[in-house]
Amino acid sequence: MAMATDAKSPGSPSFSPRRTLSRIGPTGFLAFLLAILIAVPILAVFVQSFASTGDLWRHMAQTVLSDYVANTLILLGIVGAVTLVTGTACAWTVTMHDFRGRKTLQWLLLLPLAMPAYVMAYTYTDFLQFAGPVQTWLRSVTGWRHGQYWFPEIRSAWGAGLVLSSVLYPYVYVLARAAFLEQSVCVLEASRTLGCTASGAFRRVALPLARPALVAGVGYALMETLADFGAVNYFGINTFTVGIYRTWFALHSPTAAAQLAAVLLLFVLALVVLERVSRGKMRFHQTTSRYRALPAPRLSPHGTAVAWAVCLTPIFFGFLLPGGVLIRMVMRGGTELSLERFLDLVRNTMILGGSGALLVVGVALLVIHGVRHDRTRLAASAVRLASLGYATPGTVIAVGILIAVGLLHEWVGLSVGMILGSTIVGVLYGYLIRFFVVAYGPLESGFAKIGPNLEGAARSLGHSPFQVLRRVHLPLLRPSLLSAAMLVFVDIGKELPATMILRPFNFDTLAIEAFRMASTERLDDAALPALVIVLVGLLPVVYLSRTIASSRPGHAG
Repeated sequence: MAMATDAKSPGSPSFSPRRTLSRIGPTGFLAFLLAILIAVPILAVFVQSFASTGDLWRHMAQTVLSDYVANTLILLGIVGAVTLVTGTACAWTVTMHDFRGRKTLQWLLLLPLAMPAYVMAYTYTDFLQFAGPVQTWLRSVTGWRHGQYWFPEIRSAWGAGLVLSSVLYPYVYVLARAAFLEQSVCVLEASRTLGCTASGAFRRVALPLARPALVAGVGYALMETLADFGAVNYFGINTFTVGIYRTWFALHSPTAAAQLAAVLLLFVLALVVLERVSRGKMRFHQTTSRYRALPAPRLSPHGTAVAWAVCLTPIFFGFLLPGGVLIRMVMRGGTELSLERFLDLVRNTMILGGSGALLVVGVALLVIHGVRHDRTRLAASAVRLASLGYATPGTVIAVGILIAVGLLHEWVGLSVGMILGSTIVGVLYGYLIRFFVVAYGPLESGFAKIGPNLEGAARSLGHSPFQVLRRVHLPLLRPSLLSAAMLVFVDIGKELPATMILRPFNFDTLAIEAFRMASTERLDDAALPALVIVLVGLLPVVYLSRTIASSRPGHAG
């Protein structure tokens, strides 16, 4: 018979932070400290948001706050719907059908990942503005003049939503394609024997199995939408990221900026909670481990044309068209960027990208090793808190770091402003917070493929946890380490607000130069640094495509 026990009985120990810390090992404690270090600026934003701003917050609530909320929700709605439909349709087309050019389209669909959203904003503005080629051609054909015809305004909420969707749909495509590749043929064939058509099997079997991946992909796209600053600022759309930047630098109110940042973080938390509530207790998994080559029926010429139209449309609008516009702008000449200035921008970008990739991947490796080795809930909870950094805009991270510096000096007299304020160290710290999850995800997947028996055998031979990491895990994690480093490097090259706020004086990157030139309507001058950013991002995109293609169990090559 079960017996009730009180809170102090051995059968039901009470939670004690001191006892928990005493049980945690050195690797787990290191993981906990690193995760807390990553989460400090985010926590500082919430702490600072409780301070008083006088009548400033009331004034913003009466004037601009409703615009921030409305525009942010509109962008989230457009990006969520477009990326879900586009990414899922393209992933299903190239995964479950056989047609000429399918392998080429599989990696072409990833190319928009290399195109920063703010670069897309510049190129589409140049392409669609009154003096651009589209409206110039339209007037030459029709004979219309200014004011005699209506043309959609790209600098609007719907324009920003479509521009963001065209570069963010690969998040859904990547995860959806990986989910479809991992599905068992047996499950799909069973649905067909029960009378499901091809579309019915897709709707009733494949989509539910892929639902977690689809939700995760849309979630990533929405997080990037919340974090975007360059595109919405250039289009003149008042969102939270733009408001935070203006409040800090125009109104000189860190507290009001922190309050806006806290509201934005609540949006992030709401997205996470909404996904979990919508899923409820549903679980989507397969009941078989048998894998064969996926059935890919050969499409007819008409079906091939439809498949190409489905896949080529997002490629054209997300990469080929803006890439062509950038090349046209560079070839048009007239740039004031000297060779020396250009090489300085490339050098600074490479320094930050290489150093940031090493830092972020190294910290992520230590954290996941500590969590995996000690298996403590304290470290795991700290990692979940640190994971919010990826969903936090660079503007908020920069504000959080500066607030944390001020709070440390005010509370404990610790002055770290010389280390984190307008220094390379501060910029790298911002990258660590922003892109920790980008490195953590591939490394976690790599660790999952390493059986615990290998670690156990190494420990039985007298190796310490760090020796096991160096001599066992690192050689087996080389593909995951390379993948994580490449992804972080590309993301750092595209990052704009955190770099712009935290960088040392007169230390500019390609992204900052492109933003500065475009902000003053010198789009031709912005084209060259923007094009280099895109070209640098192509190599990881191709590598990522090859990694996905070989991810299906039983893949031979």
